[in-house]
Amino acid sequence: MSNKKLPPLNALKAFESAARHLNFTKAAEELFVTQAAVSHQIKLLEDFLSVKLFHRKNRLLELTELGSQYFDDIRPLLEHIATATDKIRQKNNRQVLTISVPQTFGMHWLVPRLNDFHQKFPDIEVRIKGVDQDEGLLGKEIDVAIYYGAGHWQNVESVRLGESPLVILASPEYLERYPLNGPEDLIGKTLLHVFSRNKWKRVVEHFGLLSKIDIDEIGTMFSHTFMALQAAMHQQGIAIANKIVAQHELEQGHLIEPFSTGLYDEKSFYVVYPPEMSDISKVKHFVEWIVEEINLS
Repeated sequence: MSNKKLPPLNALKAFESAARHLNFTKAAEELFVTQAAVSHQIKLLEDFLSVKLFHRKNRLLELTELGSQYFDDIRPLLEHIATATDKIRQKNNRQVLTISVPQTFGMHWLVPRLNDFHQKFPDIEVRIKGVDQDEGLLGKEIDVAIYYGAGHWQNVESVRLGESPLVILASPEYLERYPLNGPEDLIGKTLLHVFSRNKWKRVVEHFGLLSKIDIDEIGTMFSHTFMALQAAMHQQGIAIANKIVAQHELEQGHLIEPFSTGLYDEKSFYVVYPPEMSDISKVKHFVEWIVEEINLS
């Protein structure tokens, strides 16, 4: 073995991810590096092996015959290395738990409660990676993820973190100037949207106000819920959100729910992990903790 030269591990990880996705951009997102870095690692590996691993046809990526063979050979080996590493860490009482979370959930729900997890499991070092995607990333670098969606994902274990109400939110200062005593008071107000206008459209339709509130013409659009919550706290309008991500602001009094929508979010948060991680103690501890913590919220 000592006479055999091994390829660089980072290059193998980049290749395995790119080969699985057949896409350098998705591999880069999964590994939390740039697309250029993935391309560079693939080139290093190809130079090391003196073979071409991918065919690049316009925007399409295909494995060569040798690339496909190499992928089939190394993938189970990398999984075995990851499992063996986790076992050693557990025996050494030192475990690293890497969690992928949507940024709003991480900032407004998970981070404020992390101290409780640290106190209960001091031997688990938590590493959090925020992602833009609602349905997150679950690659070789991630032990467990929080997804926000309908719950239809393949090749993962998922646990729903409860059903959550849709809440209307405004700052105390805003409500002093523009009292919201009921649905009719939404007419003429600035509505804050996240990614699409669907949530506000559901609420306005539910209250029978579609003829009085033009959803397509009113309101500011944000790419992330935390931006809309910040705008609401700065008295820029009225936000709407899943109550889980607004829980901290509600508890601190930064935002107020003036009246109930009577509606639940069509999507839910889920804690998600690879099936092979089911018996890993750090994952089991986190899943049990977050399920209990959500139920207490």
